[in-house]
Amino acid sequence: MGQKDLTRGAVFPTMCLFALPMILGNLLQQCYNVVDTWVVGRCVSFAALGAVGSAFALMTFLTSILLGLCMGSGVVFSLCFGTRDEQRLENGVCASFLLTAAVTALLTALSLLGADAIVVWMNIPAEIAEMTRDYLVLVFWGIPAIALYNFFAAYLKALGNSVVPLAFLGVSTVLNIALDLLLVAVYPFGAAGAAAATVIAQYVSGVGIGFYTLARDVRLRQALRRFRVRRASLREITSYSLLTCMQQSVMNLGILMVQGLVNSFGTGVMAAFAAGVKIDAFAYMPVQEYGNAFSTFIAQNMGAKQAERIKQGVRCGVATVVSYCAAVSLILWFLAKPLILIFIDSGETAVVAEGVRYLHTVGPFYCGIGCLFLLYGLYRALGKPGISVVLTVISLGTRVALSYVLAPLPEIGVVGIWWSIPIGWALADLTGFLCYLKNREKLMPKPLSGVGRVGLPES
Repeated sequence: MGQKDLTRGAVFPTMCLFALPMILGNLLQQCYNVVDTWVVGRCVSFAALGAVGSAFALMTFLTSILLGLCMGSGVVFSLCFGTRDEQRLENGVCASFLLTAAVTALLTALSLLGADAIVVWMNIPAEIAEMTRDYLVLVFWGIPAIALYNFFAAYLKALGNSVVPLAFLGVSTVLNIALDLLLVAVYPFGAAGAAAATVIAQYVSGVGIGFYTLARDVRLRQALRRFRVRRASLREITSYSLLTCMQQSVMNLGILMVQGLVNSFGTGVMAAFAAGVKIDAFAYMPVQEYGNAFSTFIAQNMGAKQAERIKQGVRCGVATVVSYCAAVSLILWFLAKPLILIFIDSGETAVVAEGVRYLHTVGPFYCGIGCLFLLYGLYRALGKPGISVVLTVISLGTRVALSYVLAPLPEIGVVGIWWSIPIGWALADLTGFLCYLKNREKLMPKPLSGVGRVGLPES
């Protein structure tokens, strides 16, 4: 199964080699998001681009709930792997599967039933309201596939296997791009064709990784066959998963609220924002995956009671993320306009100018979001996911509050929304780092004397 023990070896290469497949997977995911946006923007209209962009913000919020559940479960799985507690791992898997399945069923049903109300709540302009609703209804059917992929990917990554999730994501990406071109560029199905392409690709990756993992991992197969959900395990999984879920959903709810405000400025600003967010995602989302890999590294070492290795990992993580984000910010400053022109026709001069202004406002501060992803991963792994929620509330609360205060002012307008983003990042980073420095020794695990580590059986 390619399990990797992150409690041994030099810190920097260990973290980087584990994170690399996850980062590549994230870049692949952004590739098909970019292709989706490019195809719709170029082959349909910039109004359709605005519709897809708004739907993307909503789906990011909905799927963040499932992602949060699986990320929280992954921390528990990593802790079990670090302590070599096979029974606790089996119990955690069953509890996590039950919780994820229940939330997935509820989320899918509520989304489909509330599609019309969602369109109204998001302030979608009348001219694209029907297109947005049709797109949403189709992508809502992909929610179970997203849950499947993230559950099995979280299990594999927790045990140190970041390669297999990358492989299935790669297949999904290639399929999604091919179907996008077929159903939008060749056959004119418009935004609905883009939605269908996404859902089909999601089921291929979700079902595929599920069958692969069950076929190769005897321990997981036996756990799900016996399927005993113990109250203590459900309580442990729930305590990690719900707080992580809350952190992820609060973050994306804030983004969704900002999207609603952006929508009130009309389809031109919506299209500029949609293009800018896609470029954002491509630029800084690799550090989000690095933050998730960092979290697994910290959790395994937390389970193994290796406090000094955790501190080394924190120093290494900050240096890596800051270096990467500084380089990307510099590149983006000079390439903002050419990047916006990938998605928007050069004749739409006002839309292009707004997209460039967005990137020139937010792009120089990517170090802020990079460090914030590290802090989220750190506190999840140290058993303090509530702190991640607090940091998210600070970041997104500031962003939403400033946006709604500044944007209505005629002399500021939509640029107030753009400036609220890095200000929110900075305040959350300051809080997170001060909390870590003040409580570092309390947060670190205490070594257990005389306790050996029992290896988990190979799958």
